[in-house]
Amino acid sequence: MAEAKRIVAISDFPRYPLLFGPSPVHPLERLSDHLGGARIWAKREDCNSGLAFGGNKTRKLEYLVPDALAQGATHLVSIGGVQSNHTRQVAAVAAKLGLKARLVQESWVDWPDAVNDRVGNILLSRIMGADVELVDAGFGIGFKESWENALEEIRAAGGVPYAIPAGASDHRLGGLGFANWADEVAQQEQELGVFFDTIIVCTVTGSTHAGMIAGFAGQDRPRRVLGIDASAKLDETRAQVEKIARNTAELIELGRDLRDDEITVLAGWAGDYYGIPVQSTLDAIRLTGSLEGVILDPVYEGKSMAGLIDLVRTGELGRDCNVLYAHLGGQPALNAYSALFKN
Repeated sequence: MAEAKRIVAISDFPRYPLLFGPSPVHPLERLSDHLGGARIWAKREDCNSGLAFGGNKTRKLEYLVPDALAQGATHLVSIGGVQSNHTRQVAAVAAKLGLKARLVQESWVDWPDAVNDRVGNILLSRIMGADVELVDAGFGIGFKESWENALEEIRAAGGVPYAIPAGASDHRLGGLGFANWADEVAQQEQELGVFFDTIIVCTVTGSTHAGMIAGFAGQDRPRRVLGIDASAKLDETRAQVEKIARNTAELIELGRDLRDDEITVLAGWAGDYYGIPVQSTLDAIRLTGSLEGVILDPVYEGKSMAGLIDLVRTGELGRDCNVLYAHLGGQPALNAYSALFKN
């Protein structure tokens, strides 16, 4: 039986353009040949925008911005770790709109680099004029007290804060950016003459992966969307991905319930803690860099690429597979991990 097609087009939702256009897709031929299995391609969200190096959150923010403007927001208020890619992208979008950015930067990663809070993403946020607040608090993808406090402080001062949760994820519109990404992939497949039967994506706060699930569910193609956990809190992440995917499917009026087998989060490459690279992370970064000149980061892309590499080497992704690797950005954080690459 053919699956239901969604009723509401993504184009029906208000969208504020922040991207250059469709993010580029290209083959990773030398990596594919080296691994000797599936053919691997990359879709490059790290090249998607002119705003502070772009990234996957910029795509999500295209759908939050019209809501923020409609509410008369004076501030975009968000939260992440000290080296959050997301908060850097929020700062860039606020600058583009002429709004203020209030960023709560919690100590989600116990990383000993002495300049961790002065380089990389947080440096870029400061350059763009964001109000950066450092908070000593551990990693968690749920709503945090520090973020709620920042929202209340702005209200008390007469401002109008627009609340953007971590990763722009647990938000009514958080999945739309990557539901649209799924449509973009389908169009690029037609242009390239290829079908990507497997999508590999890193997943932590969940809406990138979840949006893909909801978007591809309406295409009636035999495709797997495999999320590689980088949170080291697998149950929490899978629950959030499922919640956002189902909410997004309902928002776009998919016309059917998502199946459990469409929601896959794989463990094995996160290590013990969010933000701490393990040996497979570093190996994946070096291999991809040396073979393709493509730079990955130690928090997200190094871990999802490590998963992809192992799935190809073990034959889970066989020679007949065309795999699309979602590169979500994040390279500015490498500056905070420089000690790992001294030799």
